[in-house]
Amino acid sequence: MRKLNVWFFSAALMAGSLPMALTAQAADAPVTTPAAEAPVAAPAPQNSYEITEFHADYKPFKIGDIVPDLYRTKPYQIDAWKIRNLPAPEAGSHWTYMGGNYVLISDAEGKILRAMKGEIFYQH
Repeated sequence: MRKLNVWFFSAALMAGSLPMALTAQAADAPVTTPAAEAPVAAPAPQNSYEITEFHADYKPFKIGDIVPDLYRTKPYQIDAWKIRNLPAPEAGSHWTYMGGNYVLISDAEGKILRAMKGEIFYQH
């Protein structure tokens, strides 16, 4: 009787994992889209600390997005960018801190121009 229970359990377990295995194969298959509908690729990071997407306040942000007004205030502005190993901000922009990352935003509208991982601070 025990052998029958073990065999039945093994067969049920294998049958249950088969659909998951097929789903995993389907998920790994490349998806082809027509050239007209292909998404525009984000610019490639220039170094290992540069990022193109990040999360702050439970929201995703990417290069080109406008930051909330809070991050445009003086307490979030980073003036000591050299100490944090950040590149010099471009004219009309400044570094701010969002969700553990350093973000270069435009002074006029708060548009994200560049983003760096917070670990850049510890770079040697």
